[in-house]
Amino acid sequence: MFLKQYYLSCLAHASYLIADEQTKTAAVIDPQRDVEQYLDEAESQGWNIRYVFLTHFHADFLAGHLELRDRTGAEVCLGSNAKAEYPFKALPDGATIEFGQVGLSVLETPGHTPEGISILVHDLANNAEKPYAVFTGDTLFIGDVGRPDLMASIGVTAEQLGGMLYDSLHTKLLPLPDETLVYPAHGAGSMCGKNLSSDTVSTMGTQRQYNYALQPMSRDQFIHLVTMDQPEAPEYFGYDAELNRKERQTLDQAIRKQLNPLALQDLLEIQKESVQILDVRDPADFAGGHMKGSINIGLGGKFATWAGTVLSREIPILVIAEPGREQEAIRRLGRIGFDHVAGYLDGGMAELESRPDLIRKVARMTAATLAERLATTNPPQVLDVRTKKEWGNGRIDHSMNIPLPHLLKKFAQVPHEQPVVVHCASGYRSSIAVSLLEQVGFRNVIDLVGGFEAWEKTSRGHGSLLQSSPTCSTST
Repeated sequence: MFLKQYYLSCLAHASYLIADEQTKTAAVIDPQRDVEQYLDEAESQGWNIRYVFLTHFHADFLAGHLELRDRTGAEVCLGSNAKAEYPFKALPDGATIEFGQVGLSVLETPGHTPEGISILVHDLANNAEKPYAVFTGDTLFIGDVGRPDLMASIGVTAEQLGGMLYDSLHTKLLPLPDETLVYPAHGAGSMCGKNLSSDTVSTMGTQRQYNYALQPMSRDQFIHLVTMDQPEAPEYFGYDAELNRKERQTLDQAIRKQLNPLALQDLLEIQKESVQILDVRDPADFAGGHMKGSINIGLGGKFATWAGTVLSREIPILVIAEPGREQEAIRRLGRIGFDHVAGYLDGGMAELESRPDLIRKVARMTAATLAERLATTNPPQVLDVRTKKEWGNGRIDHSMNIPLPHLLKKFAQVPHEQPVVVHCASGYRSSIAVSLLEQVGFRNVIDLVGGFEAWEKTSRGHGSLLQSSPTCSTST
């Protein structure tokens, strides 16, 4: 038996390939949409990918089940409670698929979603009775469990799903032997839970001992625990969950349509209509010069998550990237089902050298300079675009807090009559925020270099510049 984990850090997503080396048969669990890595592995080993499993309809990314189906002829396998437009093999609780020395058994584990399953792995050559591992999807994470509130809009409440999750954990997963390996679909940084570990594999024994949600408690206590203080889910989550049910174009088909080089004049013509210009360069490069009206979401951060949060799913996207990185941007947008890119600026920002009237720059300020400015009689307004929780744990004195996902709806609360210094934790989100404020007419906006992390270093020994309890938040 061969088992390999593939971890996509920008989406904190884990997928798996499991194969029997005797029969040359393989299965892929919860694949990402760009599936070349699974195909390359299978080709190099001479394996045939015959099955592709989704543990549930993922909300935070578009899975690659249809891509694998079309490339390999693999059968799509879902839980028996799943409903989808495409043909699939419905697997009820206890259903088993065996190929050679590999046995995969389905456990129905609803809670994160109604159709969720976990998959037991048996290494039949070594021990046909005890499971070797379990693919837990978003039911059980390392250090956490799947949040039950994401599907609350489909006719089942978060409390009802929380009850299902409690039952799934206590009747299906907790009884597994201590040595059973736990392979989840996500790790730290995913918004599918609130306390995920940076570890990507564990054992049931370790989780039974250290996972806060698996400690002894009543059903009602558990439901309260897992429904409170969950991170805010991006708006695209419902969109992706629905797309994962649908028959749709594959990523390769989408990229071929979208990888469309545009001369500057062509881009300007398209810009006269409703369009989103997406600059995917690093924040420092964006600050040095960018096309007016563009939104900065750098490829160096949680690009797909913030693109799904900030960009419209209805308005065409035009990409500005470092030459050679256009396809990467389009591919990563495709990972969340954003297949509406109309093209990219051929040659990147260099094409704007003859059009200085189209270029804008972002003023930037160091933490030391900000400290000096705040001590004057006419200080700037500090706008913190971190989450409410981050802001409550420590912030710049007299700052206002509007978390980035709410900025466009609440920009009227930001004063126009004075300079506005925008910051996040390190500078990634603040660059997005500055670009959004520019779009709605702000002209005296400054990006804090290094964000709150730089401020904390500068402010050591100046405790009066820091506060730790909220007094002025507009995040609710």
